[in-house]
Amino acid sequence: NGMIFVAGEKGIDPTTNQMVPGGIAAETRQTLENVKNILESAGSSISRAVATTVYLTNISDFAEMNAVYAEYFTDNPPGRTTVGVSSLPAGAQVEITVTALA
Repeated sequence: NGMIFVAGEKGIDPTTNQMVPGGIAAETRQTLENVKNILESAGSSISRAVATTVYLTNISDFAEMNAVYAEYFTDNPPGRTTVGVSSLPAGAQVEITVTALA
């Protein structure tokens, strides 16, 4: 009905199926590249995102994650909730869920 839901995306490199090395910035970048590719494959784009939820295993990584996040959501960023969690699947440090318009 005109919405795309991208749930639980992590910084896994689709060519290797492994978490990208390099810490929170690298994981955030790969996560958002994955989200971008999923949305484009569905006929949408990251600029059509209306809401996101970011899960961080270390909430003190917020500033570093946010710097990368801001590179992807430049104009009219979607509403965002950021939550600190004790762990994430695959040993991820960040996981992002996105709702976008189709």
